[in-house]
Amino acid sequence: MDGRDLVRSVSVVGSSKAAQGLRTVRAAWRRRRIDAAGLPARGAERARVPGPVQGAEPGPGGGVIRFSRSELRITVAVNGAVFWGWDGAGPEPSYALAGRCPEPDPRAVLEPDTDGGWRVVAERVTVSVSRHGAVEVCTPGGVMLRRDLPPRWWEPVGGGVARWVQRSEVAADARFFGLGGRASGPRLRDGTYRLWNTDPGRVFGPGDDPLYVTMPVQLVVADAAAHLVFHDSSWDGTVTLREGEEGAGSGHDRTGRCELRMDGGPLRCWVMVGTPARVLHTWASLTGAPALPPAWALGHHHARWGFGSEQEVRQIVAGYQERGLPLDAVHLDIDHYDAHQVFTVDHERFPKLPTLAEELRRDGIRLVSIVDPAVKAEPGNTVYGGGTAVDAFVRDPSGRTVEGVVWPGEAVFPDFTDPRVRAWWGGLYEERLALGFAGFWHDMNEPTSFSAFGESTLPRSARHALEGHGGDHREAHNVYALCMARAAYEGLRGLVPGERPFLFSRSGWAGMQRYGGTWSGDVATGWPGLRASLSLVLGLGLCGVPYSGPDVGGFDGSPSPELFLRWFQLGAYLPLFRTHAGIRAGRREPWEFGAEVLEHARVALLERRRLLPYFMTLAQLARRTGAPYVRPVWWGAPEDRALRDCEDAFLLGDALLVAPVLDPGADRRAVQLPRGRWYDTVTERAYEGPGQVLVDAPLSRIPVLARAGAVLPVRVEDGGTRLEVWAPARGRTGGGLFVPDAGDGWEEPEIERYVARWEGRHVVVRRDDESGVSVPSRPVRVRGLG
Repeated sequence: MDGRDLVRSVSVVGSSKAAQGLRTVRAAWRRRRIDAAGLPARGAERARVPGPVQGAEPGPGGGVIRFSRSELRITVAVNGAVFWGWDGAGPEPSYALAGRCPEPDPRAVLEPDTDGGWRVVAERVTVSVSRHGAVEVCTPGGVMLRRDLPPRWWEPVGGGVARWVQRSEVAADARFFGLGGRASGPRLRDGTYRLWNTDPGRVFGPGDDPLYVTMPVQLVVADAAAHLVFHDSSWDGTVTLREGEEGAGSGHDRTGRCELRMDGGPLRCWVMVGTPARVLHTWASLTGAPALPPAWALGHHHARWGFGSEQEVRQIVAGYQERGLPLDAVHLDIDHYDAHQVFTVDHERFPKLPTLAEELRRDGIRLVSIVDPAVKAEPGNTVYGGGTAVDAFVRDPSGRTVEGVVWPGEAVFPDFTDPRVRAWWGGLYEERLALGFAGFWHDMNEPTSFSAFGESTLPRSARHALEGHGGDHREAHNVYALCMARAAYEGLRGLVPGERPFLFSRSGWAGMQRYGGTWSGDVATGWPGLRASLSLVLGLGLCGVPYSGPDVGGFDGSPSPELFLRWFQLGAYLPLFRTHAGIRAGRREPWEFGAEVLEHARVALLERRRLLPYFMTLAQLARRTGAPYVRPVWWGAPEDRALRDCEDAFLLGDALLVAPVLDPGADRRAVQLPRGRWYDTVTERAYEGPGQVLVDAPLSRIPVLARAGAVLPVRVEDGGTRLEVWAPARGRTGGGLFVPDAGDGWEEPEIERYVARWEGRHVVVRRDDESGVSVPSRPVRVRGLG
């Protein structure tokens, strides 16, 4: 027995949470016993490296290179992505990939290289393999982007799962981004980052890691090019990063370093090279197009853990309406359940939920339901009975159903890695739809099981179907939430085929964008939490998840009026714009912070409403290209090192640069501008980039600048769309896109392309399509003319 765990057990049982505390102590010891009996003991291990090269066999898109103790398969796909796998690993099966892999590029050629190595030469990339197994990725011009040193495996002498390490070098000027949702980003500094989806069990800030969404996905940006690297293993692991020391003195290492250590799984990798836009487009073609949210989901959402009744919901909605504040969705947390049991309703506090949903819908407001994966293990619970009948729940190695502790008490967990279980779970959303819910947010799906000590999740030895090949929770943990989202998304597609599902999830993995988005989770109330909110959204976008946002105001505590307003102003320009807080936190309605904050919040809400056609266009473009709505300022100029180091501003699409206020008491702030002319959208003052400028940031607004030449679709009072054109610089042209989306159906509207240019003393806007150039059918307003 671990003495520290015994002390924790006693302290939990003796705490103010003793009612649930004793259960969590039992659950922790139970999980420990299951793993002690079910996990193989790690004994003696034998280290292995590939050894010297023995030969090579060309194949489609590349070929197989054989070493004395391993083999390496390299394939360049037609979309330019490079795959390699050691020890015979292929790209499939994979939870990350959408459908089958792209076809190999017939133009890619495997040929001998210098010093006994081999290389694959393709149009966009050259991959060189040394005679001892180092893999180097270069641009067509020969500039090295990434060099993976020969990998090393540690194999149990008696057989079992091998762990491995892959060390890599990148250019000295390179910067690291990604790895999922990281509070310390978006640029990832030197340090070690864990790849294990984790509920921290408390609010978090910039120094906390890991969090709810981890992915072995890195975007590396250097002067020569950007590249995305994805190591396709869902096992627990760590990534240790060290930025390069460019210009260091003699004897110093000038390259950046990355070390990936995994507890198991195949050693296989995808690499995509090019501009950030090209890289994300290729990534989306591999892992799936981002789900398209219904138009209403791009408006303002109000949520709270603690809406105690239908009456309270009506009071909140009335508060918005009486003050003329736009509201598009209300979210109900676990307190609307009967004793916290999923797919139930507390009929005493919510006796007429379908009526409430219908009333809200008539006012243009949708109702969104939380859904947790844990099912109360109690006879008489309908979901528990149905799941037991179809053998839906995770079992331990001895065949007993695994039980944990979550909000309803003792609970069991569906095995979402089983297609049969996903089909059963997806059908349960019919009950939610019948109650009038229009959208769903998945919570507690890392999965979380409360524990007095140790990991707050399922036993690592718990068994999972894993699409039929079988395995345990070490492999299934990180993809559990991804598979839950798939179950819901596919179930909703079948139940309501004419509508786009709205779904976002606290946890997930590579490819989760196929089914929806995510949110910050329980971010701490405070200025560091505000800064972490932006980091999470930017980092997730660079991993292919474009729809996300924070709990505006933070999950805990009571934000000051200034902090709440600055968070609200930032949220108005993020894809998921949702106020939310915990049950013991202060209120989050804008009118609770005084008349001045209310009026400034109204401005932010009305501006969000005005920009809805632009947000819908960004959503459509994200689905078609993989480009996130929220982009780092270096998106269009990754070679600009000053922009690469900018983390306190972002681009919203191509047209807008948003510079939120992230520090207390600020009424001005510095903004790092990309190249070109930029207009303050309120004063219309022009600034020239590249370079840093100082702009006003009064409490009433955060700085938002429009790119010269941008054509921006905006909403007008009658609900129509107007083209807002920011005058291009003299001698320059501009343009923009608009994708008119009617709401929540599946039709693919045509992209409207517009060009703006000077003709004499006037700025003229024309529509450019297949039939030629024509006058826009929509009203046009030109701004930035002084």
